[in-house]
Amino acid sequence: MSKRKIRADFRKNRTPRQRSTDLTRRFEREDYDDQIDEPREERISGKGEMSRKRTVVGSDSPEENAGFAVQPEIDLATCRPGRVLAVHGLLSVVEAEDGTYFRCTMRRLLRTLSTEQRHVVAAGDRVLFCPADRQNAGAIGVDRTMPEGNIERIEPRRSVLSRTVRGKQHVIVANVDQMVIVSSAAEPRLKPGLIDRFLISAEKGKFRPVVCINKIDLVEPADLQPLIGVYSRMGYQVLMVSAMQGHGIERLRTELNGRCSVVVGQSGVGKTSLLNAVDPELDLRVAAVSAETQKGKHTTTAARLLRLTGSTGYVVDTPGVRRFELWDVIPAEVGGYFRDLRPFINRCKFPNCTHRHEAGCAVKDAVADGWLDARRYESYCLLFEGGQTD
Repeated sequence: MSKRKIRADFRKNRTPRQRSTDLTRRFEREDYDDQIDEPREERISGKGEMSRKRTVVGSDSPEENAGFAVQPEIDLATCRPGRVLAVHGLLSVVEAEDGTYFRCTMRRLLRTLSTEQRHVVAAGDRVLFCPADRQNAGAIGVDRTMPEGNIERIEPRRSVLSRTVRGKQHVIVANVDQMVIVSSAAEPRLKPGLIDRFLISAEKGKFRPVVCINKIDLVEPADLQPLIGVYSRMGYQVLMVSAMQGHGIERLRTELNGRCSVVVGQSGVGKTSLLNAVDPELDLRVAAVSAETQKGKHTTTAARLLRLTGSTGYVVDTPGVRRFELWDVIPAEVGGYFRDLRPFINRCKFPNCTHRHEAGCAVKDAVADGWLDARRYESYCLLFEGGQTD
């Protein structure tokens, strides 16, 4: 794609001039002559929208998932391709093609381009970086002995897992093949509504979802069959495992082999314990669920891309979530992300049917006739109204 000059939006990263604090004292003095030329107004913001724009030499981003409206031009002769393994504040751990790890900072142009994302780079990103000779200060969780580098460009993403945090897009991981949704049969309790939201994110993010129910040794497995049957009938892969007893671990290892998978779920469901069971050489830190609250203790604090030993697969261990708010999903789109609702939507009497109160709604009729699971329908209604299901 040919390079050209593009007028790009930038964040307001210039602080205003500090306001004088002695105006009142100067006014109370008797000599007013020096106040004749004082400004009568003070501009708080920048000089309109143009103060946030700059001309960048580059090309338009070919895909929406790139995160930026423009891809800046770089010197390909001095840059190396790499993959982001983890992000620690302003520093990222990048793996080069030869397996060397680099501790990289972000190019200032990328940090200041206007974007809806909370963080510019995420684990799993394909980047072009330039090795540097200088040695900067390290960060918590980053090896100071790594060679330094500077990320010059982030390549377009083929898939993303995002959520909404304070009105911004929080990209948890990029460029994965499948999502392993881990839930626990008990301690903490099973939350089907959270599974539904992760399934919608997988449908939107364009990767394969796998529902994995851990800690089945704490309950009677037959009690889980109605829930498992609902997801299985929709074509989702459902695994019943126990990291403590090793049940189902071999099957999970098979699902992870040859793919790049992100492991998600609420805190305390045993995501990291399952990864340790699949690959003991990972030796990831784990902690028990709180006995008082029956909630996890957020032992994993940052998303990390890990290579599985003796396999061509990668896994991304993510911090546990207690709230997962969907990103860029409007109410009218929610029904399209429910596999079990889709066959009935086109049979409704009205083309703009919300499937909640309209007459002649095929979705409501399917729930009444037992063709649709009532809990899934309630989950749809809560998501349509902007609520968060459990």
